[in-house]
Amino acid sequence: MARVAFLGLGVMGFPMAGHLAGRGHEVTVWNRSPAKAQAWAEKYGGKVAATAADAARNADFVMACVGNDDDLRQVCIGPDGAFSGMGQGAVFVDHTTVSAAVTRELAGIAADQGIGFVDAPVSGGQAGAENGQLSVMCGGDPADYSRAEPVIAAYAKICRLMGPSGAGQLTKMCNQIAIAGLVQGLSESLNFAEKAGLSISDVVEVISQGAAGSWQMQNRHKTMEENRFDFGFAVDWMRKDLGICLATAEDNGASLPVTALVDQFYKEVQQMGGGRWDTSSLIARLRR
Repeated sequence: MARVAFLGLGVMGFPMAGHLAGRGHEVTVWNRSPAKAQAWAEKYGGKVAATAADAARNADFVMACVGNDDDLRQVCIGPDGAFSGMGQGAVFVDHTTVSAAVTRELAGIAADQGIGFVDAPVSGGQAGAENGQLSVMCGGDPADYSRAEPVIAAYAKICRLMGPSGAGQLTKMCNQIAIAGLVQGLSESLNFAEKAGLSISDVVEVISQGAAGSWQMQNRHKTMEENRFDFGFAVDWMRKDLGICLATAEDNGASLPVTALVDQFYKEVQQMGGGRWDTSSLIARLRR
């Protein structure tokens, strides 16, 4: 069992940290809103720290799941950042979806301090976090990954080292690119069924058994039909992720025409007041 700090207790981090405690790890948590950290401790019995540095002090592993590049920098190297509390040989595991550039920047700083750094963004949404069934895609030094993987296993369905620092974030971009086009296609399919006077449930029952089937179709078609979009990953966060994908494609020469188009469709959803709706809300703009 390891001494673990967990930084960031949002809809993903809260249950992920809980799984670590459930596996018997000694967990200390920190959150920008202290009340959330206190609520976590009352539920799972771990410790609460006043700062990220305090949480990281004496920890073998420091996990983070925050918002964006700036949040991650603040948590790592800002005043009272985790790096100032971590000892040599400790490993920082970043579950935030951020740019590969900030990952490499922070990994370099960590290396200069004798700290390991693994970028480990996740996929599976809130349900995956709560059920301990996340897909975790990692980048970093193989030795650091080998040490961290048994700890990550507390909430992972699959965990894999994809390459050097930044490779985990690049793999997460592949994930978000695939989801964007898939959800748009599903939205158009279900909207077409409605316009054609077909039963969405009957259509999905048939086509989900063939080549059109997907996790999104199986798990979101009913709520999409009912115009309920309070499940899973928010549009605001998806636009942040797609922005990272599009910026990276500018650098590496990849062509992302569908991703760019769907990003603008999500912008329309935001303008409809749906920034906190889940990503399946693409169908809402087709129904206007």
